[in-house]
Formats: sequence, structure tokens, C-alpha cells
Amino acid sequence: MFAAVFRSSVPAIRVPGARGFSGSAARASMQRIAVVGGGQMGSGIAQVAATHNHDVTLVDVSQEALDRGRAYIAKSLKRVAKKKFPDDASAQGGFVDGVLARIALSTSPEAAVRDAALVVEAVVENIAVKQQLFAALAAAAPADAVLASNTSSLPIGKIAAPLGADARRRFVGLHFFNPVPQMKLVEVVRTDEAEPAVVDRAVAFAKAIGKTPAVCKDTPGFIVNRLLLPYMMEAIRLLERGVAEPRDIDTAMKLGAGYPMGPFELCDYVGLDTIKFIVDGWHQDGDGLQGNPLFAPSAKLDELVKSGRLGVKAGKGFYDY
Repeated sequence: MFAAVFRSSVPAIRVPGARGFSGSAARASMQRIAVVGGGQMGSGIAQVAATHNHDVTLVDVSQEALDRGRAYIAKSLKRVAKKKFPDDASAQGGFVDGVLARIALSTSPEAAVRDAALVVEAVVENIAVKQQLFAALAAAAPADAVLASNTSSLPIGKIAAPLGADARRRFVGLHFFNPVPQMKLVEVVRTDEAEPAVVDRAVAFAKAIGKTPAVCKDTPGFIVNRLLLPYMMEAIRLLERGVAEPRDIDTAMKLGAGYPMGPFELCDYVGLDTIKFIVDGWHQDGDGLQGNPLFAPSAKLDELVKSGRLGVKAGKGFYDY
């Protein structure tokens, strides 16, 4: 069951908090966390939680995937340690070893979530896969655990819809940003069914790991992506209309609006395939967004994605890297 879910790749987040959060998970104040999905986002979440003294179990389908996740965490921690203890190699090593010691690895989701107060889901943006994964996690995890998804674009309520009423009351979104160790924001997304105490616990967890939470209702794109995607898409349309070239548009927004990155630099950093996936989904099936010209498909974006120019991760996008 779980192996099939993992092959489709889906991340999940879990936190204690049903009906006032009575029980052992609530008393643990979310100290025990399972992060399901050992990719870049899941590994980043595990790193940050462990750095702030949480006991974390990182879960993936194979030992090979887990080893990659641990190597990613170790590399990131070494960079942090060098800044934290610039002239003390011993302190650097102790810091890295101490954080890694709080991260266990497991290929068994059932065992990992059994006593977890928080389960973080961090896998592919596929709603059917997420629903299947959460059905299994909800059955294996403590009854007072809060369920949360790290999705960046899918409706939290739809992910939770197949679950029972009790689980839906304990379900929120915890949307981290990439790279997780550096980005301070976490969007805490509340559904109409989520209990206020669950949302409060999610906010408290975000603060406990050094993040700044922003609470919003369940809506396509939440806050950041709902504002950011139209901005990036309009920049692409300026290019399509021949108004200006990418470099000039980026320069104008950095120097004229004070943005640290221009829209095309940002597109390349986010990933053009990711942008296309989100925008196409909203245009076809976004709540209240179907047919909205802000999210209409872009011929230029489609062309770049088809040719493999996906951005920084591919070495080429709007720019060459």
C-alpha cells in the first residue's frame, strides 16, 4: 500500500491536535515528527525541525532515497556550521553530528508515524496520490495527531476530502518554501472544517522551528503563489507581445520596484515546468479561476518546457546557466 503511494511520490505533514489535542501527542508538543518524502523539500523540513531540537523520522520508499536525503541535509548543515562557527572546526562537526543524530531514517511509514505528533508530507503534486497517502497515514498515526500537507498548489480541503470527519478537523496546510533552511515563511492554511486549536498548533510549530507563519483560508495558491503566479505570467506575456526582452524586464523590476530578483530570474529559479503545472491546473480546475485570463496558457512557456528549458535545475530556461 505505502510502497505504491511512495512510487508516485507525495509529501505529508502531521501535527497533534484533535479535539483540544488531548493525549500523548499533544503533551509532546509536536516534538516527534515524521517527514514522509525525502526529496529536497522533505529533507529541508527534517533539517530545520531537527535543528530546533525535534526528533524527526525521515521516510522514503528506499534506503537509497533516504541516503540521498541525508546527504543533502549533511551538506546543508555543513554550510550552516561554517557560518555559525567560522573558526572552530570541532564545533562545526559537533553541530552537524548533533542535528543528524536527531534524524532517524525509515522505509516503513507505519512505524514512523505510529508515535509521531507531526507528519510532514512532501511529495509530488498529484491529488489522488496525496489522498491515498493520507488515508494510510491517518490509519497508522495517533488519533490526536494533526494532519497537514506541504502542497504549494492543491486545495487542502480536496486532499482531506476522502478522510473521516475527525481527520478532516485535524487537517491543515503547512506550506514551506524552497530552500527550507533559508526561507523564513510558512503559510498555515485553514480549511472550513479545521478546528481553531489545530490551526493554533500549526502556528506554534512554525514558530518553534524559527519560521514566521502567515495564516490564510484554503484558496488556490494560498497567499504567495496566488500573487506571484500572475506577476510571472504577465512578465511572460510582455515578452510574447514584444514589449521588452527578459533582461530588460528583470532590470526594470529590480531597480524600479526594488525586487531582489526579476520575474524571469524567478521563473527560472522556481522551474518553468512547475509554473506551467500550477497555472494549467488553476485555469482548468481552480476554484473560481477556471478560464481566468490571468492564468491562461502561454505559448512561450509551453515551448520552453517542451524543449527542456526548465530553468536553473536544467541549466537553461529563459537564461542559460
